[in-house]
Amino acid sequence: MASKTSKAETGETVIQMADVAARLAKRRAELGEPEMPRNAGKNRTPSKRALLKAIEGLGGKW
Repeated sequence: MASKTSKAETGETVIQMADVAARLAKRRAELGEPEMPRNAGKNRTPSKRALLKAIEGLGGKW
């Protein structure tokens, strides 16, 4: 849905998300579907740690 208040600038490049997804899939396939390392979480705040613990307590895995 287009914005009713903002107008697109002329000459602005529009990025199609389907094109981005296709390029990303191609790059991943070329690299053999690499496994991306997860964040170690060494700098998490106490509230984030509590949230992740609550998610795990409900059976979720983060």
